[in-house]
Amino acid sequence: MKVLEKVFDKYRSDFEKGGKYEKYYPLFEMMDTILLWTNERTHSGPHVRDALDLKRFMMMVIVALLPATLFGMYNVGYQHFHAIGIGASIGEMFSYGFWAMLPLIIVSYAVGGTWEVLFSIVRKHEVNEGFLVTGLLFPLILPPTMPLGQAAVAISFGVVIGKEVFGGTGMNLLNPALTARAFVFFAYPGKISGDKVWTAFDAAKEKLVDGFSGATPLLSASSTPQGASAVEQLHKSGFDFMQMFYGFIPGSIGETSTLAILIGALILIITGVGSWRIMVAVFAGGYATAALFNALAGPASTGMFTLPPYYHLVMGGFAFGAIFMATDPVSASQTNTGKWIYGFLIGALAIMIRTVNPAYPEGMMLAILFMNIFSPLIDYYVVKANIKRRLSRA
Repeated sequence: MKVLEKVFDKYRSDFEKGGKYEKYYPLFEMMDTILLWTNERTHSGPHVRDALDLKRFMMMVIVALLPATLFGMYNVGYQHFHAIGIGASIGEMFSYGFWAMLPLIIVSYAVGGTWEVLFSIVRKHEVNEGFLVTGLLFPLILPPTMPLGQAAVAISFGVVIGKEVFGGTGMNLLNPALTARAFVFFAYPGKISGDKVWTAFDAAKEKLVDGFSGATPLLSASSTPQGASAVEQLHKSGFDFMQMFYGFIPGSIGETSTLAILIGALILIITGVGSWRIMVAVFAGGYATAALFNALAGPASTGMFTLPPYYHLVMGGFAFGAIFMATDPVSASQTNTGKWIYGFLIGALAIMIRTVNPAYPEGMMLAILFMNIFSPLIDYYVVKANIKRRLSRA
């Protein structure tokens, strides 16, 4: 650390105001504060003595994402070797998934980080720290077969249109990673839907085993005929509840393992980085809505109506969205009461979209983006109600 500190101190004057590289100060400051610490000091009260600046706040989210990331790498390899009918060791599965996922992570960070630096240089302010999380979140909500060029265009859209046009980190209405995924969904639907995109394999060299479909549990459940049981349909497709909970299923890279996601949730809650109110509210809203539809199921209902509520919570991107997307500290509600309302409505909307519209069996992405837009309105009325109560007491 001392060596790095001396190197940065040696060249600091070249990047500060009046130096020959002044316009590149945001890039210098970014590396300085990521590798070392911030030099910002308060000159008037109140003084806060705390080592947790915004970059370290974001780094805790990265740490919480590691369990889902590492399992996602393993599962990409697991699904690959399962699809071609070849036995492989844990190391071989993880290695295959690592090399399949690494290019997506590199492209996401390189392209998203470039946009962040460009906007910081033009605006002459520090590099926004949000890209540290966005750069990893985005690959985790993609299938392993996502073309790198399309991923680059999508992350550009998410960073520029979803965040920078609003003023950067802290000003955006929408979650940038979900904005990028929404762009992929509508611009390249064939690359993020169907049963062909969730398993990585070389079609020119490898052949899928007979009977392998590649369909995700949500796709299987949504194809349940009217009046039939979605659980039985899932069992026919080879999926049971514990298999979906552990994550040995096709799906977006980081979204399959609810267990790994819950480990990340525990890290966020213990460190105070993620809002437990939003997490609990999303699961409560999803469970309550699924239970309602389950109770209303009849002979003419689609199969998704028959799916038990707890199944919904471990399928698709529900758990990942509840823990890592809905809790975005910028685009989520800020008041405690607002967090309960915001989270509950996300869970309810996600299940409603899944159940009522079988043509789009996911729902979590649209639910979170929709509530991102309404979160300021929720907070506004929560504050207004609080002021009204205080005035009545006065």
